[in-house]
Amino acid sequence: MMLDPRFAETVVYICAHNHEGAMGLIINQPLKDLSLKDILSNTEIPLPAEPLPPVYLGGPVETNNVCMLYSTDYTLANHLAVSPLVAFSRDPRLLRDLAVGRGPRELLVTLGYSGWRAGQLEAELSVDGWLALPAIQEIIFTTPPARRWRQAAAAHGIDIGLFGNVVGSA
Repeated sequence: MMLDPRFAETVVYICAHNHEGAMGLIINQPLKDLSLKDILSNTEIPLPAEPLPPVYLGGPVETNNVCMLYSTDYTLANHLAVSPLVAFSRDPRLLRDLAVGRGPRELLVTLGYSGWRAGQLEAELSVDGWLALPAIQEIIFTTPPARRWRQAAAAHGIDIGLFGNVVGSA
């Protein structure tokens, strides 16, 4: 059971997992009082004419730093290939390209990230703190945020309502 209320009913997309620990982004907690326009207004990056995506709370670590998941139709030298279809970066060049219409087809922007030290995520998984499921790109980028938690489980044949408070996230 997930005891940390910051992660109740969250969907965390794991971007990196190795012997040193794990790192991921919460993808279903949009920030209500901060927009990408607000963030860009504090930089030299021009505001694009197109509508901007919302900004999410990516996790409790480094909440002043922008992290981005994006579709791999866009290429950026400084990135982490998370899957064949999804990449991760903190490089502001992505936002500059977005401002001039050259950004990725799909983009999810967060402030902060979720991190686990070596063995911590595995320990949480062993006591059913998380429900680990394969990622689905559509859920990451296009499913409405309020539906991502239940949709992620449902896409794998799981009725999350049957778990009650046993499982903390999908």
